[in-house]
Amino acid sequence: MSEVKTALRQTAYTARKRAFDLRAETGAVAAATAHLLAEIGPAQGRVIAGYLPIRTEIDPRPAMAALHQAGAQIGVPVIAGPGLPLDFRLWTPDAALIPGPFGAMIPQSGDWVIPDTLIVPLVGFDAACNRLGYGGGFYDRTLARLAAANPVRALGFAFAAQELPPLPLEPTDIPLDAIVTEAGVIRR
Repeated sequence: MSEVKTALRQTAYTARKRAFDLRAETGAVAAATAHLLAEIGPAQGRVIAGYLPIRTEIDPRPAMAALHQAGAQIGVPVIAGPGLPLDFRLWTPDAALIPGPFGAMIPQSGDWVIPDTLIVPLVGFDAACNRLGYGGGFYDRTLARLAAANPVRALGFAFAAQELPPLPLEPTDIPLDAIVTEAGVIRR
């Protein structure tokens, strides 16, 4: 299984890099942001987790800033350690950031929040809203923990080029509620 996922990750990384390199001329981020904001809906009083992009991930910060402006609290993931679920620290567009694990920036300080909706980064996805991540299982553990306490929506955010054939699944893999790209929204 790990060899198959490794090969799929390489395919998805290549496609994501190509889409990332073309993002400005294709308007991909603006289109994806519009679809994401429509899928999330009214923001006032909500707690929504985004992420601060690394490498060639599609950038959710325009959507996060708009949601913040519309009255949502925005959290970003903080890795507490290997094998643990993610925690979420309050983020604002002007938050002071410091380097966190795996090269992602995190807020230097701020309250911890529990999101009702997550904007989830990914390496690849399939039409059934299964996510291929980096292999650490952080989001699967986090979604399991959050769903055990309260309803939570998980929206993958990606370039359409990152779509793969049906993914091999493990018992711990949790499908997302939807995948949002510049081409639209795929729901399960």
